[in-house]
Parts: sequence; C-alpha cells; structure tokens
Amino acid sequence: MELQIAQDLSKGLLAQHAGFNSLPKATIHDMQVVAHVFPFRVNNYVVDHLIDWGNPADPIFRLTFPQRHMLSDEDFARVEAAMRSGEKARLNSVVTDVRNHLNPHPSGQMTSNVPHFRDGTLLSGVQHKYERTVLFFPRQGQSCHAYCNFCFRWPQFVGDPSLRIETSDIDPLIAYLREHEEIRDVLFTGGDPFIMRSGLLRRYVDALLSANLEHIKSIRFGTKALTYWPYRFTSDDDSTELLECLTSIIKAGKHATIMAHFNHPNELAALPAQEALKRIQNCGAQVRTQTPLLRGINDNAQVLAQLWEEQVRLGCIPYYLFATRDTGAQRFFGVPLAESLALYVEALHGVSRLAATVRGPVMSSDPGKILVQGISEVLGQKVFVLQLLQSRHTEWAGRLFYAQYDPRALWINELKPAFGEKAFFFDL
Repeated sequence: MELQIAQDLSKGLLAQHAGFNSLPKATIHDMQVVAHVFPFRVNNYVVDHLIDWGNPADPIFRLTFPQRHMLSDEDFARVEAAMRSGEKARLNSVVTDVRNHLNPHPSGQMTSNVPHFRDGTLLSGVQHKYERTVLFFPRQGQSCHAYCNFCFRWPQFVGDPSLRIETSDIDPLIAYLREHEEIRDVLFTGGDPFIMRSGLLRRYVDALLSANLEHIKSIRFGTKALTYWPYRFTSDDDSTELLECLTSIIKAGKHATIMAHFNHPNELAALPAQEALKRIQNCGAQVRTQTPLLRGINDNAQVLAQLWEEQVRLGCIPYYLFATRDTGAQRFFGVPLAESLALYVEALHGVSRLAATVRGPVMSSDPGKILVQGISEVLGQKVFVLQLLQSRHTEWAGRLFYAQYDPRALWINELKPAFGEKAFFFDL
C-alpha cells in the first residue's frame, strides 16, 4: 500500500502515522514548502520498516523526506511566501523558476545525449551517451515506489512535460539499434522500470529479444525497488511474471543485470530485501550496486565498508561510488571530492578484496565518468589526479588529466586545470 503522493504532507495516510506525527509542526511545515519544488513519494514499507522514528538523524528519513536546507534560504522564503498567498499561479511561477535554477537534467541529457537516426530524425525517450550503451525510458516506468531526495532524475517526477524523458514505443529504439551495431547493452531506466506491471515490461523486453539483435549482449534495469518495495520480487501478484521476464533474457543467451541502488546498510538489513535478492539471483540475473556519497547518510568510512561487505555477502557486486550530481539538492547532500576520496580509501581498507570492485569517487559528468584517482604533488603543485573511465568520445576513455587541488570542490565545474592550462582538454 503506497502512502500519499502529494505536496501536502499533513493529509492522507501519513497523517495517521505515529512516527510522522511525532515530528515538530515546524519541521512538517518546512517539508511542505520544500515538497513544492522537489517531488515527494513514500510508502508504508519505507515508513514502517526502514525508518527509526526515534532517531532525528535517521538516514532513510533524510533520504526520502524533504529537508529544509535542500533549498537556499532565499528560495525557501520565496516558495513559502507564494504558498501562503494562496495564489496558485504565483506559486507555480515561483516553483518553476526555482526548479529551472537547480540545473534539471545535467550533463547534456536533453541535448548532447539525445540520439538521432542517420537521416537526422531525433529519437525521443532514449539516450545514447556512451558508444556501447543506450538508455531506454519507458513512459509507464517514469515513477518510483519512493523518491530519493538526491536523485538527479527528479525532473522526471514533477509533472512538467518539458522536463520529462519518456516514450511508449520501443520500435524506434529497435530500428536505431539495427543502425548501430557497436551498441552492446540496453539499460531500462527512469524513474524505475520495475514500477510497471510485469506484463507491460515483458512486452518491451520480448520485443527486444524477438528482434534478433545479436550485437546486444545484455539488458539492464536501473531500480530502487530492492530497497523501497522488495515485495515486487516476492509477493506482488505479478512478481513471478517479473522473475520469468528476467529468466527469458538469460534463456535468449543474453546477460540480465539489475543495477540496484543501495545507499545505506539499513536498506539491506530488512529480510524482504534479502529474500528479493535471492529470487533475482536464482533466475540467473546479476545484481550490481551503486550509490552516491551523501552527506548525513553514508559519508562515513565504516558505513560504506559495511554497505559493500554486506552486498558481497548477499551475492551482489559493488560497482560505483558516485559524487552527488550537480543538480537539485547537491549543496545539501554533496561531499567535497577531497573528502570523498579519503572516505573511499579508508572504506576500502575495511573490506575484503571481493568488495574492492567498487570504483570511486566518480563524477558522471558531461564529458563522461570522471574518476578521482588520487591527490598528489606534481611539479611542485598539489593536484587531483583524474581519469575519464568512459566518455562520449571513445578516444578519450582512460585518459588521465590533472586539476588544481581544491578542498571545497564538489564537481568538475568547480575545479581548475593544473599547470597553468586555460581549460581541460574536453572543453577546448
């Protein structure tokens, strides 16, 4: 049973929840203001099983419920005043303006990543940034069981068609894949593709499989369902059909991978999540895990080590530790790159080598995935040693480069090239 999907947090089933009602009225008011800008959604599994309502700093509460300082003081005051005015048009105008200043869809998602056919026709609802991978945004999957407040996909959930990436037709994607035999895998993303009914998801998957695209080797699904609604794989009335869908991919000779988002060990401690992982793995699908480093949630080496060790114990492969993207509430959740690197290194010292598969900290930026490899002194200058793990320009992949050390920098656009260079090579 899902709780309210609304900006007014004082109504619906949440209003009957003892833990929520124990919050100060001023805190609830602040949430109502912030929720006009950032989408809010939660369900009874999250509020009943993942949140410790007696802990004011509970990480899952901070992850899913709007927080006062996700907005600047100026923006908060503007939204609050518009909300109190009772003028809907004024409120909508202020909220739209605030959202537009929060860098929705960063890293060229609405421009550079949009593919086109050889005849120049644009392909909607699909992104193609890296040579070997395309992202598919099924319209019915552009929601989630609950919303993470850090999520860089927040524009998908605010109801503004101009900010939304989606399609309900997979045939153009299949035609595009026929034109691009360099592509190896298709990633269903959103939102969360597992929010869809299994029958609908399977129609998309079956269309891909029946197209006999031999160069497509794997089908991936980005999801938070293992955290926010593990019943999707265990007891929902179409959970068996969902698992059969995964099995069909493997029977077709392709690799099925779940790109699971786990941000804190508490999400893995719940028995329903562990049972869901077993069922997925019994299908032959692989689970890879990723998380951004988030202030007040997992910015602790012991927490990260516990997260990765538990993932390995449960049969998952730790994959990426991301820097919080330059969008939305980055200033609230973001951890400086220098601190992120120190936490990553310390956490790696606390895990077995099986957990050392995780790469980080990584910025998923406009030129590509940039790994912060280290901090060093070169030619008498303290620098960040950076590497493009993947790039929209294949020839750049693996390239090392250097930036001036800045202990406060959160993102690549806050760094300056080292050694007197005027610009990074990808900006020339």
